[in-house]
Amino acid sequence: MSTAFTHPYIPNTAEATKAQMLTTVEASSVDEFYADVPDRLRLHRALNLPEPLPAEQDLARHVRGILAANRSTDEVLSFLGAGTYNHYVPAVVDEVIRRSEFLTAYAGEPYEDHGRFHALFEYQSLMGELLAMDVVNVPTYDGFQAAATGIAMAGRMTGRARVLQVSDVLPEKQSKVRDFVRARMHVEVVPCQGGLADLDALTAELGDDVAAVWVETPSATGALETRLREIADAAHAVGAVVMVGTDPIGYGVLAPPALAGADIVTGDIQSLGLHQWFGGAHAGFIAVHDDPRFVMELPSRLFGLATTDVPGEYGFGDVAYERTSFALREEGKEWVGTASALWGIAAGVYLALMGPAGMAELGELLLARTRYAQQALAAVDGIRLGDDAVHLREFTVRFADTTAAAVIEALRADGIEPGVAVGDDTLLVCVTEMTSQADIDRLAASLARLSAPASASALKEQHA
Repeated sequence: MSTAFTHPYIPNTAEATKAQMLTTVEASSVDEFYADVPDRLRLHRALNLPEPLPAEQDLARHVRGILAANRSTDEVLSFLGAGTYNHYVPAVVDEVIRRSEFLTAYAGEPYEDHGRFHALFEYQSLMGELLAMDVVNVPTYDGFQAAATGIAMAGRMTGRARVLQVSDVLPEKQSKVRDFVRARMHVEVVPCQGGLADLDALTAELGDDVAAVWVETPSATGALETRLREIADAAHAVGAVVMVGTDPIGYGVLAPPALAGADIVTGDIQSLGLHQWFGGAHAGFIAVHDDPRFVMELPSRLFGLATTDVPGEYGFGDVAYERTSFALREEGKEWVGTASALWGIAAGVYLALMGPAGMAELGELLLARTRYAQQALAAVDGIRLGDDAVHLREFTVRFADTTAAAVIEALRADGIEPGVAVGDDTLLVCVTEMTSQADIDRLAASLARLSAPASASALKEQHA
């Protein structure tokens, strides 16, 4: 007896329909479409889903029960970062993006969506000013995707395959980039030194087969690269593209990478007015100079200002639309879909509200608060900083007599999330403008209590 199931609302689940589709694409089974997924990552069982829920109120109750397991940063003192950050979101940001013309807009075309095009044009313009770049795309899915696309652009432009990574990169981001470009390019890690790029090691690896030098600043541990100009000069000397991954939150006070020779700047805009929301509202940006070689490699949509047939009137529409997969379909350089345009509007509202003075004040506050936290934690016996670099928002500390996992477990009992374990004895700590001096002092005091001889001995035995 057949166990095949035909879903009443999904006609493609009918066996005859599936068979016809497989014949058309010359595949013997659906499994062939997942051949690239390693067996160790396959589930090999049915999904763990609840029994069918008979009514909407039952579904709502079920989902509320799941969400109730979450503990927000309003309930605990959080020093978690590693890609998703607890920055303040002004109320006006949420108010604007909840407007129906933004919240319900899909792709949108000129006859239905003038306001959305205009809002995204303003976002692009504000981001360009912040980053000292001429052209910024409509957001991609997230910062990981933006970095992967930036490196793919470098590969297409140079026709080369090697990528030299010279900074610490979040493991998840590195995995995404490697997976995205692996068909044509490969990423090689050049070891860092003291949290920053090792220029001598980079120079030894550079050659005419290098497509891109990949720099992250701040790095995965929050270190700010201080030799970007030298890195860029060395890369450009062999014809390589300099691709910088970054977070825009500090560029009210820091010099943007574009001013130090970066060709492509990518990153995530979650810090700019987007909530953490169970893992983060994420969207990526790609910024380039006003150079057709780079602009025409951007797969994402660009909105520009244009005049109309009516004197004195202007509108907002696509720039170089012919380079996108919307126009080229399967011949496009990369596929581009709905992406994260709503978050671009949110970031645009945030930047307009903050202005240059507000972004400068925020950048100064983040630098000062990060340094205060470093000093406060380094003053605790048995704790030292991971490196001597200048850091923005994040930094690592190392424990002499215990493990990062033990520290996390102990402080959670006190309502503190002290950071992310990035090694047996290493903790990644994050502070933002939402972290007060008193919060940092509380973390330092809790760590000091743990480092007392009796406490440290107990922790060590517990996790031996």
